[in-house]
Amino acid sequence: MTDLILAIAHHLAVFGIAAVLAGELALMRPAAMSPHTVRLLGRFDAAYGVLAIAVLAIGFGRVWFGAKGPDFYLPNHVFWTKVAAFAVVGLLSIKPTLRILAWQKALKADAAFVPPADEIAALRRRMLAEIHVFALIPILAAMMARGIGLG
Repeated sequence: MTDLILAIAHHLAVFGIAAVLAGELALMRPAAMSPHTVRLLGRFDAAYGVLAIAVLAIGFGRVWFGAKGPDFYLPNHVFWTKVAAFAVVGLLSIKPTLRILAWQKALKADAAFVPPADEIAALRRRMLAEIHVFALIPILAAMMARGIGLG
């Protein structure tokens, strides 16, 4: 039963990240940007951070307390590729998070603040890269579930 609960929670958190990334990308458009959108992006990005921590914590739980156990995961090179893809997504998300935080600060100083179009476009490109790398994670998970990557 523990394995089932961990699997469900892990999948929901991963799908949550996908939803948040899609939402952020939809909001990150020069034509749609407004002070309200800047505030909303801050909330989305905070949710992204919480979900990322949840994915890591639950994933750790699956490795150590799930039905397959560490002997299945730790020697599997596809598992480590999946972890690396998650890390790359995290690294790609740093710049957007820092910019969104800066925009939040600017919005507190000026209630009419709207980020410059070139910054929005640059972050949008980075977020597209994030989503593309993120798409590799379920592919790798499906491979791993079928025993690909073991010995």
